[in-house]
Amino acid sequence: MQKVFDELNSLDKRCYTKFALSEDILMEHAANAMALYISKNYSNKKSILIVSGSGNNGADGIALARLLYKKYKIKLYLPFGLKSNMSKIQFKRTKLLGLKPIDKIKKADIIVDCLFGTGLNKNLNEQSIDIIEKLNLKKAIKIACDIPSGINCLGQVNDLVFKADVTITMGALKTSLFQDRAKDYIGKVIVANLGVQRKIYEVNTNTYLLDKKDLILPFRNTSNTNKGDFGHLNVVCGSKVGASLIASNAGFAFGAGLVSIISDTKIAIPAYIMQDTSISHNCTAIVIGMGLGSYDKEKLRNILNNDIKKVIDADLFYDKDIVSVLNQELVLTPHPKEFCSLLKLCDVDDIDIKTLQNNRFLYVKKFCRKYPKIILVLKGANVLISQNQNIYINTFGNQILAKGGSGDVLSGLIASLIAQGYDTLYSALNASLAHALAGSNYKKNNYSLNPLDLIKEVKKL
Repeated sequence: MQKVFDELNSLDKRCYTKFALSEDILMEHAANAMALYISKNYSNKKSILIVSGSGNNGADGIALARLLYKKYKIKLYLPFGLKSNMSKIQFKRTKLLGLKPIDKIKKADIIVDCLFGTGLNKNLNEQSIDIIEKLNLKKAIKIACDIPSGINCLGQVNDLVFKADVTITMGALKTSLFQDRAKDYIGKVIVANLGVQRKIYEVNTNTYLLDKKDLILPFRNTSNTNKGDFGHLNVVCGSKVGASLIASNAGFAFGAGLVSIISDTKIAIPAYIMQDTSISHNCTAIVIGMGLGSYDKEKLRNILNNDIKKVIDADLFYDKDIVSVLNQELVLTPHPKEFCSLLKLCDVDDIDIKTLQNNRFLYVKKFCRKYPKIILVLKGANVLISQNQNIYINTFGNQILAKGGSGDVLSGLIASLIAQGYDTLYSALNASLAHALAGSNYKKNNYSLNPLDLIKEVKKL
């Protein structure tokens, strides 16, 4: 896992006061990190257009121009002039080398966006929009300094954003990079060292980025076992039968020793899945909500109020009965529309999907502060997994998973681990990673995935 922070100004100031590193030194390291990345990856025969704003993000770009001048063909464009002290200092240094800025955007092999960074705090004006539009139309390798221009410090996206292939972010990872709408613009993210190692620069946080190596699969390491040692998962079947079949198959594939579908009517199921009309006496986890439809209210309340650990999904996020059980140890797996409904039912907030998507971290924190026992898995382009005030970010999902049934697979995977005896947070983290990485490993056309394909990929992890 990697640490993630809402803001880095306080970490920069800590470098000034605790380690006697000046603003100038941090900026030199930021520029040097970009220069080293470019030098390592691109021939010095390449031309580089650096587009710098008037503030300190622009100053980073001016310093980069100085570091690469004479090694590469550098074109420095300063459309807004110079305002910050550091931009003026860096420009003076560059000017003394003989590098003169250009007066318009020109063709280049590499474009470096140093317009705004996280300092953007308002809508883009016409001049900024025109510049970013022209940069996006250029055929070039595109690198963003700190964060692509058009994304603000909260990760909120303007109508237009610089579309980067690589974002070199300064000092540490920021939550603004991991809002869903930012995902299409940031490209590959690289963290630049600012004069001390990240372990020194970073402080404690409650937000973490999950890495592939964090995945722990439920391998069976003991020979003397039987199916009962790996739990009994119950999947409650509603009017839309397919959802429970998908979740059941996923749960069985991910290691649950026994899986039963709970249904009042006989349905066609695989031979290895069992069926009953009520919760099994030896049940160790329940998954409920997907495809539920108009389920019998009394039976639903009886299931919700028992003390077996549960994964709740889909239809139940529109049912007020869910509020009465949020003091239990549950895993909730809503998508954005369902989460908006849940927030309203719980009197946390009444918002629309757009508001949520612009402030995902904020509303996850608000909900989990009110319900600290709950494990929330907010689905999206980046999945946020949270308990109390700790948030874990899973960025490995992609558009392949945007198909009906993918969420049912996820619920089945989480519930399978819980059924096997793993705790709820551990189960949510590892099932979410397995789900996303399985989707990433799918090799056929990215529009063709179905839930059974996804389950097959889970088996190959």
